[in-house]
Amino acid sequence: MIRKVFSLPRDFHILIVDDGGADGTADKVIELQEEYEGLLHIMQRKGKQGLGTAYIAGFKWALEKGYQYIFEMDCDFSHNPEDLIRLHEACLNGADIAVGSRYKTGINVVNWPIGRVLMSYYASAYVRWITGLKVRDTTAGFVCYTAEVLKTIELDKIKFKGYAFQIEMKFTAWKIGFNLEEVSIIFYDRTLGQSKMSSGIFKEAFFGVLDMKVNSWFRKFPRKA
Repeated sequence: MIRKVFSLPRDFHILIVDDGGADGTADKVIELQEEYEGLLHIMQRKGKQGLGTAYIAGFKWALEKGYQYIFEMDCDFSHNPEDLIRLHEACLNGADIAVGSRYKTGINVVNWPIGRVLMSYYASAYVRWITGLKVRDTTAGFVCYTAEVLKTIELDKIKFKGYAFQIEMKFTAWKIGFNLEEVSIIFYDRTLGQSKMSSGIFKEAFFGVLDMKVNSWFRKFPRKA
């Protein structure tokens, strides 16, 4: 994935957030840093602290470094790195958040079991029904944020750590008034790595959306600059 991203016809920097994984990721990234000096970075954290906290740590790092367009994506090739350019273009053309969407033009998922497809698709429909969020792929994890969005969202108030993190980020940005644009992608079942989906993560998303919606009635959201 690192070599593929750096081969794209646009300049990207990469930050790998590694939570003490035993698969040798950190060692390999450190080795490759000699080859991609100044472009490839790693943040090593102790223990499994959750997907959401890893993203937030990465977002804060990127803001401190002054990046204007900040992406999140999976590194198992379920997200096509060539789509990074399309997400970037959407933000250059006015979107505050560009979402790599599996469901903008139907169901663009390859090699997933039908049960997983239906769960994901109807989970997004459920989120739209509860929240009113106008995004068809609410759990998408392939996203480009402008720095303004991440500076305005109060990142320390984002409470979800699992897949519901993706929903909460989009919902919060939408409530603030940012423009979310979906860019249709084809999502491929992972070719490397293992899914972190669990019943606990699913329950967090299902019941957490209700809680998030109710709390939004009483929460004062920050304003755009």
